[in-house]
Amino acid sequence: MEFGPPDLYDTPASRVDAFVGQNLQPQGDWKEEMQDACQRTERFLRDQCFRDALILDQEVRVLKVVRGGSSGKGTTLKHSSDVDLVIFLSCFSSFREQAQHRELVINFIQEKLDHCSRSLAYNISLVQHRVRARSPRSLSFEVQSKKSSDVIRVDVLPAFNALGTFFPDMKPPPEIYEDLITAAGHPGEFSSCFMELQRCFVKSCPTKVKSLLRLVKHWYLTYLKPKYRRVPLPSKYALELLTIYAWEMGTDRKEHFEMDEGFAAVLELLRDHESICIYWTKYYDFQNEVVRDCIKQKLKESRPIILDPADPTNNLGKGKRWDLVAAEAAFCLQQPCCRIEDEGWHVQSARDVQVTLRMTGEDDHTLLVNPYSPIWKMKKEIKDRIFLSGNLRLSFQEPGGDRKPLSNRQSLSDYGIFSKVRIRVLEIFPPEIQVFVKETNGQNKPYAVNPDDLIVDLKDKIEAAGGPDAEDQILKFQNRKLKNHRTFRDLDIEDCDTIVLIRKG
Repeated sequence: MEFGPPDLYDTPASRVDAFVGQNLQPQGDWKEEMQDACQRTERFLRDQCFRDALILDQEVRVLKVVRGGSSGKGTTLKHSSDVDLVIFLSCFSSFREQAQHRELVINFIQEKLDHCSRSLAYNISLVQHRVRARSPRSLSFEVQSKKSSDVIRVDVLPAFNALGTFFPDMKPPPEIYEDLITAAGHPGEFSSCFMELQRCFVKSCPTKVKSLLRLVKHWYLTYLKPKYRRVPLPSKYALELLTIYAWEMGTDRKEHFEMDEGFAAVLELLRDHESICIYWTKYYDFQNEVVRDCIKQKLKESRPIILDPADPTNNLGKGKRWDLVAAEAAFCLQQPCCRIEDEGWHVQSARDVQVTLRMTGEDDHTLLVNPYSPIWKMKKEIKDRIFLSGNLRLSFQEPGGDRKPLSNRQSLSDYGIFSKVRIRVLEIFPPEIQVFVKETNGQNKPYAVNPDDLIVDLKDKIEAAGGPDAEDQILKFQNRKLKNHRTFRDLDIEDCDTIVLIRKG
């Protein structure tokens, strides 16, 4: 008789590494059987399914079949596997066409599978999904060997070949992501089109990291899924990404580490999920305006935020019961498997943000700032670096938005800043105040003025900072034109008010 693995919660921390090797690593006949089932299914999809068939009044060619899931990523658990087979078809020439015709193609594959299942030499049974508001994205079935009782879950996902000829070491052209974003599908709706990137992202991790991924997945499937079968828990892929992030930050990407420390670090992140904000720039970045706006918008969503490194539209942290995951993680951290002797990994809930400091008359400076650290700490570092003695006022401006002051007791995270940002630094000496001057082109700069200064004094400062000549400026506040020889105090202009600059002619 075959027994399941021993209880992870009863395993001492010093034995967690051995627990993974002995109980979670796939071995022998199971691996061969799983490989055979996958290969037979892939051959059926590639060679038989669409032969001599017309769909949408056209012959359909299978451009490629890509294996994902734990099998494709190299994170399969012993006697447990999930396989995603993405089938890229010639009948989809865009993301929108995939959305329009996917259900028709899925129904066709199902009919063919029913008719040809005997040729696979495996027992096939379809998985019935609960009724969904949107059309299905995949066809799910279970493959069971005729030699054993083990079952392999397979999801077939028809997809548009957005990446074309794929080269794993190259970043896709940003226009691909621009098309994805402008297609305006549901978040993550077209993630299957980027399965090759998802697979490479995980599969390229060192062997020890894949062992840690197996451990986290085992914990998820053993202690969470059985308790909350009808609850929208985070996906296994979300936990995979969180685990990879913990390894990157906790070890500086070292290939060798203590398994128990890595497991505890992941659980600590899950326990404190409300501050998680994670993204990568391996396959997309902030250079393209459309992509940049999409990423920044996603980074403003409620946390946890875990952006799919292959698909910027897909926040895997959204709309799931992270509170239940956090409760189980907190409980697990109290068990023997997590009682580590050393300090463990230090993993921030978000990466440091690169801050470019701009100050009139000074060269730009760059800082790396913890997004959860208070602004006053950043000000102290700026003073020490630039040797300033006055009071510092910091502000930032979103593209197309107004300039906003940064408050001492807030942090960058409170303003939704988790990516590269330019911050203006203004040194003031009491009783000076800060005012913002916004031009019609959207450019907005801070200036230090004394409440008893004249409007013409501000015009001189604008000219000295590279703006138009003082006589060519028209300044307005609350739609009132400001006369040169009035003071800020007379005009009720207060700290952080915005004045509009219009250039004559």
